[in-house]
Amino acid sequence: MKTVIEDPRVLKAIKNLESPRSVYLVVSSKGGVGKTTISTLLSIASSLEGHSTGLLDLDFVNPSTHIILGLDPRVIKYIEEKGVKPYRVFDNLYYFTIVSYTMDNPIALRGGEASNALWEVLAIIRWNGVENLYIDTPPGIGDEHLDILYRLRRRVKPIIVATPSKLARRAIDRLVDILRETGYEEILFIENMGSGVLRPYAEERRLLYLGFIPYLSRLEESIGSIEKLLNEEVFSYVKAIYKNLRSLIR
Repeated sequence: MKTVIEDPRVLKAIKNLESPRSVYLVVSSKGGVGKTTISTLLSIASSLEGHSTGLLDLDFVNPSTHIILGLDPRVIKYIEEKGVKPYRVFDNLYYFTIVSYTMDNPIALRGGEASNALWEVLAIIRWNGVENLYIDTPPGIGDEHLDILYRLRRRVKPIIVATPSKLARRAIDRLVDILRETGYEEILFIENMGSGVLRPYAEERRLLYLGFIPYLSRLEESIGSIEKLLNEEVFSYVKAIYKNLRSLIR
């Protein structure tokens, strides 16, 4: 009988993710639904509530959380000490993005390269002392997503971000089916650019509906300034969603 030898990076990644009390994997079935904005705003809301919070950008092809935060890649510095310590944005918010190494230059990863890069990052970042960790993932569901979803299914909670678009509904169905097949019973759901119309759908699919954020045209003007984002209407919706999320923690 053959002994299956687990990739040491996977084992180290799992160990690193045991430090935070809650780890949320923010996913979407397609791009353009506001997943990155919501990941970032939820991490800010968590940190402002006094919780030590991490934000990890795993989108290597088009990382953009730093743009929302208004951070120049050149100022993001990491301390290497038995791994890599995330960058402290402000009190209680710790952050990692690959742009601090790529300087926002595009990188093309194919097949196994993407999966290898994801596990490499998960294995070296130390989240010691962080209570809540939000992981922003690339849009869609590729092989690298499936690998992470399967191997980390006992450690992370998926948050689906979706819009009420009729075209998006079928893609959401596929994503929910994949998560169920991978072993996730508890799936969280946020409706973006909507009015609550997806609540019945979420209940029908046994998803935990956290709330909705309406379409807000002024949001774009505040991207790149945390101070402006905090004063926008969008943040009141994000705080309500965060409150619902915290109520689910057992």
